[in-house]
Amino acid sequence: MPRTVLIHVKGEEAVVGEVEQLPEPTDQVMIVSNVRYRDGRDVSYILPETSTVIYPWSIIHCVEVLTDEKEEEIISFIRE
Repeated sequence: MPRTVLIHVKGEEAVVGEVEQLPEPTDQVMIVSNVRYRDGRDVSYILPETSTVIYPWSIIHCVEVLTDEKEEEIISFIRE
């Protein structure tokens, strides 16, 4: 099941994409599909027909794993 991640690229605006599995500590690159800016715009330095991007860890500042709306519904607490 693909996970949605927010990737903070050094010197660039953060991008959102999907990864098949979360990276392992030994990985040298992060393979991301459906890369876009957070507001849905196309990333300016990636061709529109590109489906997968390989980011080396040397240009990634950090990665945030975003929750799915389904997961958020189940985990959320209701305050009474």
